[in-house]
Amino acid sequence: MVDSGELTSSDSQPQEHHLRLAVPASLEKFDNRFTEWAWGLLKLDFTGIAFAAFFFCWSLTPSLLPRDWLFQGLIGGINSAIGYGVGTAIGWAVERYLLSGRRWWPLPEPVPSAIKVFVPVASIVAAIIMLVYAAGWQREIAALTDAEGTTTSGYIRTLGLSLFIGGLLISIWRVLHDLVKLIARQLMRRFHWSRSVANGVGVLVVTVLFFMLVDGVLVRGIYAATNSIFSLQNSTTRDGVVEPQDPMKSGSPESAAPWDTLGFEGRNFVSRGLDAQELEAATGKPAMDPIRVYAGLESAEDPEERMDLVIKELERTGAFQRKVLVVIPTTGTGWVNPTAAQAIELVHGGDTTLVASQYSYLPSWISFLADQEKAQAAGRLLIERVHERWLQEPEATRPKFMVYGESLGVMAGAGAFDTLQAARDTADGILWVGPPNATQLWRSIEKRRDPGTPEVAPVYADGLAGVRFADRSEDIPTDGMTWPQPRVLFVQHPSDPVVWWSPDLMFNRPEWLKEVPGFDRSPSMKWFPVVTFWQVSADLGNAAGVPDGHGHNYGTSVLDAWISVAQPEGWTAAETERVRSALVVAVKSEGPEK
Repeated sequence: MVDSGELTSSDSQPQEHHLRLAVPASLEKFDNRFTEWAWGLLKLDFTGIAFAAFFFCWSLTPSLLPRDWLFQGLIGGINSAIGYGVGTAIGWAVERYLLSGRRWWPLPEPVPSAIKVFVPVASIVAAIIMLVYAAGWQREIAALTDAEGTTTSGYIRTLGLSLFIGGLLISIWRVLHDLVKLIARQLMRRFHWSRSVANGVGVLVVTVLFFMLVDGVLVRGIYAATNSIFSLQNSTTRDGVVEPQDPMKSGSPESAAPWDTLGFEGRNFVSRGLDAQELEAATGKPAMDPIRVYAGLESAEDPEERMDLVIKELERTGAFQRKVLVVIPTTGTGWVNPTAAQAIELVHGGDTTLVASQYSYLPSWISFLADQEKAQAAGRLLIERVHERWLQEPEATRPKFMVYGESLGVMAGAGAFDTLQAARDTADGILWVGPPNATQLWRSIEKRRDPGTPEVAPVYADGLAGVRFADRSEDIPTDGMTWPQPRVLFVQHPSDPVVWWSPDLMFNRPEWLKEVPGFDRSPSMKWFPVVTFWQVSADLGNAAGVPDGHGHNYGTSVLDAWISVAQPEGWTAAETERVRSALVVAVKSEGPEK
């Protein structure tokens, strides 16, 4: 038995010394252990973070239209996730193939850990600094497009949203990556395959399953859901819209197209417009009650039957005895621009027929992604059937056959013609406003423009082939002596993302970004791989949200364009301004366009 007195100072001193040495050692290693633990928990790659920050800063550079912090947060998050993937791939490739398993750093171990901490901190600081510059760019674009600018403090909110979206996308990728590894392990265990073969099969299986899920379930499910949602809206009616009593309009009591079958946009179309008395007061000239013919999705069982109904309505209303017959392929929901419709009727004193037909429940942007072929088929059918019936009238007395289209309506209408000559052989005049970049006829003319002329305002065949382009009202051609008829006119703003958006933006710098910028595009806008594609994609969401004369909002420039194409006899500049004033009042009194 040991007495307590036997514990000498020499026995206790080593214990105290041991404790004294242990504490500093653990403190010395605490930073590295904590860093490794945190990094292992997050499983983040510091090379990926550096590239994510780089791509995020790229995404803050200006594009076509001013972006608020929500839109910027969306594209910032997407681009950050893409940058993270690029960075991790580069880091992996360098380590595996260039360093061949050697240590990354010829320095003590704490240095890499310090760098791993420094990189995310520096990335956040760089992002905040870049956001300050970005807010200034957004104010510059807002000034060019007559829009309201943002504040610097408000724009910094972008960072939080981008972190969330980027983190979500990276998490989804990591789940897929872990699934590949799980499949590979099972294959190696059960079939004794090599790691490389098992990994390859795992990637193939996950890729196929992912695309089956996205294309077969998510895309079709979302398409069906949105179709259902917008079909419900199609059965509603805008406030203030009532059934027309004028027999010159579809949906009236005399019409073969019942009011409740015309759909939301169809009812809005036929209920709008000025009558003969109002047109006379606006123009100071004699006028007629204009004709508006429309068939909704529910007006007949299938497209052919809807066209039969359209022809029946044209015959019932006496459309072929009017001065001008205008075929209007619509956007996805069947929308017809009320400003354009009213402008045409004002210019011609109501001696007109406007005819349109619905082919979808979906808004233009969804139809553009999922229903391009359907839009083109619908436009071709409408133009061909009405033109076929129009040809049966005596040439001396039949009306001018004109075509008008806007946005997706351009793609729908241009789908009726394989060549420019075919379009001019069919119509007495065509006006296309805000053509989507995927419109084949537009693209073919753009590609064959005269050398040295810009893509945003091209010249084709020295302007003598019947087709011209304009980017604003003051540039719409008026030289009737040198512009042969029939005339085809494209109106396209330099800042309209509908016109300039294309998948090619992902990896190819377009001509319009190599040229001197148009009147409302920022000279600060540059092209960056991947990033510019998502920037312009985000601009699509705000395409019509800017003031008239910019983006996808063409305002009363359709009036000047229509006069240029239709060339009404004896028309004067004073009449244009009188009609413009009446047009602004008429459209405002009828409420919002969409």
